[in-house]
Amino acid sequence: MIAPAAAQPHASAAAPSISVVLPAYNEAANLPRVLRMLHDALPALSDRHEIIVVDDGSRDATPLVMQQAAAAQRGVRYLSLSRNFGKEAALTAGIDHARGDVVVLMDADGQHPADMLAPMLEAWRGGAQMVCAVRQSRADEGLIKRAGTWLFYRLANVGSPVPIPPGVGDFRLMDRRVVDALRALPERNRFMKGLYAWVGFETRMLPYMPEARGEGRSSFSLRRLARLAFTGLTAFTNFPLRVWSGLGALIALASIGYGGYIVLDVMVYGQDVPGWPTIVTGIMFFSGVQLLSIGILGEYIGRIFDEVKQRPVYLVGAELGAGLPLRAAGAPGAVAGVAADAAGTAAR
Repeated sequence: MIAPAAAQPHASAAAPSISVVLPAYNEAANLPRVLRMLHDALPALSDRHEIIVVDDGSRDATPLVMQQAAAAQRGVRYLSLSRNFGKEAALTAGIDHARGDVVVLMDADGQHPADMLAPMLEAWRGGAQMVCAVRQSRADEGLIKRAGTWLFYRLANVGSPVPIPPGVGDFRLMDRRVVDALRALPERNRFMKGLYAWVGFETRMLPYMPEARGEGRSSFSLRRLARLAFTGLTAFTNFPLRVWSGLGALIALASIGYGGYIVLDVMVYGQDVPGWPTIVTGIMFFSGVQLLSIGILGEYIGRIFDEVKQRPVYLVGAELGAGLPLRAAGAPGAVAGVAADAAGTAAR
């Protein structure tokens, strides 16, 4: 067996350019505080940095807050999506537009502490290509959410060739090579936590505890979280299909056994089998099983249909502010001018 190569320090470790991506939905009350926090933290890490706020169709004063911030603050870029596409699409938009040597993904509600940026960057300097912040505890979450999270990771990692680490969210630092790998992935049904794991690369975990949310309530309801979890299950594992294949085999074996029992009962006791309750119960049971299995198959086929349509993951309605310069031609993640950048955005 060939031992894995040791992580090598990055050539640009002395002063990497940093892009911080903040997907935001109705975060007008939290964004000023988060922007101040980042403006205080980033200059100590690099003199070349940008903050990209991706507005995912907010209905509050987020556009007004960000228009003012982009005009008044250096290094702030504002992307306004044409409607609400969801957090996964907003993250994709931010990753596509980030120009730094390293890209940091954070939430716009202030729960991701800026003091984690320094140890993340230090781990990157030590050779890590992706540095993930791992929750130390979920004691601040409700029982239903904790149970649902545990169940999701258990199901998602059953038989999966690429396990998704539990406790790891979107809060992470990524090397430019990781960013380029994510940008190369073409799927429309994007489950980012699975994509982070799928691309691989040298990864390190840093423990942290999220801070209390500044203002408002999270827009992720249990219903939206359940929908995201089901997207993740169907995108990264065939476990639901395998469950129903196994259930079909068990039912077939049980029906063979029951048929043998009926034959023996008639041969030994010579009694007629009444049958009607058994038939009706069997029909109802198997009808339910068939409809449920067809529904699961339909979910996979529906995702195939979405991919075949090749609609963009997101559309940018407006863009304001100036951040880092476009990457030079030939550099990793380079785009050949503004026109190519816009073309890449439309392709998404």
